[in-house]
Amino acid sequence: MLSALWITTLFVFAYVDIFGFFRADVLGAALDGTVATIAVDQTFLTGALIYLLPSILMVVLSLVLGPRANRIANIVVSLLYAVSIIALCVGETWVYYLLGSLVEVVLLVAIARFAWRSPVPVPTG
Repeated sequence: MLSALWITTLFVFAYVDIFGFFRADVLGAALDGTVATIAVDQTFLTGALIYLLPSILMVVLSLVLGPRANRIANIVVSLLYAVSIIALCVGETWVYYLLGSLVEVVLLVAIARFAWRSPVPVPTG
């Protein structure tokens, strides 16, 4: 379930960003080599990848981590993303972006809740 929620969240992440390229201001800035007044260079792209990698890796980590590590990783990573997405919405006025961000936050909270409520096996023996 956690892996499926991460996959769904990644699709929403991607499509909200892809739809942004239909906006003249976003497309114009991208063609000028900027994103939100930040120059698109190796540092920016490396930072963007570093920001996205934990969510991408959570797809497989949710399947292979032990129960305790799985719970902690899913709660921490999902809540950190939820906070960052809420922060990125400050000052945003485009409804598609706000709606997409709302869906992302709901999915991330669902991940944290599901991880929190999943039983952790008690070691025997």
